Amino acid sequence: MNSVHRVGVLSDTHVPKRGARLPDVVLRHFEDVELILHAGDLSTLAVLDQLSAYAPVEAVQGNVEQHEVVMKLPIKRTLVVGGCEIGMVHILGERRYYARNARHEFPGARVVIFGHSHIPWLQDANGLLLLNPGSAMDRRQQPHCTIALLTITDGEPAAEIIAL
Repeated sequence: MNSVHRVGVLSDTHVPKRGARLPDVVLRHFEDVELILHAGDLSTLAVLDQLSAYAPVEAVQGNVEQHEVVMKLPIKRTLVVGGCEIGMVHILGERRYYARNARHEFPGARVVIFGHSHIPWLQDANGLLLLNPGSAMDRRQQPHCTIALLTITDGEPAAEIIAL
């Protein structure tokens, strides 16, 4: 029997700068997940409260946070979902060093989730899944705001970027 875990992933929501709350279009995608991961720049803890109505939430602080967020959230964290080790950090450095930096920061991870650039990124770097969900509320030069869904089946991760 397959063990399947669905995880919602988002980053760079910048509430309240980009809106008073997360838009419904984001939340609809999290109605059937068992966990939500926020890769930083939430800006206010109210974002965690809003997300926790859908599933438990794990998050890291970004580089643009209110004091309450900095006091509550770590800069990086590691967790295990369905036998798959996941590392989370907001800033992973320059694109050309993503894989190197991810392996350095999270040597045992199978997935590393990050944010900061507002640019969605999904890459399998020799067995290490690198995932930046982009920004859920501030697309900058991207055609769409984006989030991601991570599915872990029998310990093996797969992800998709979702344009909102």
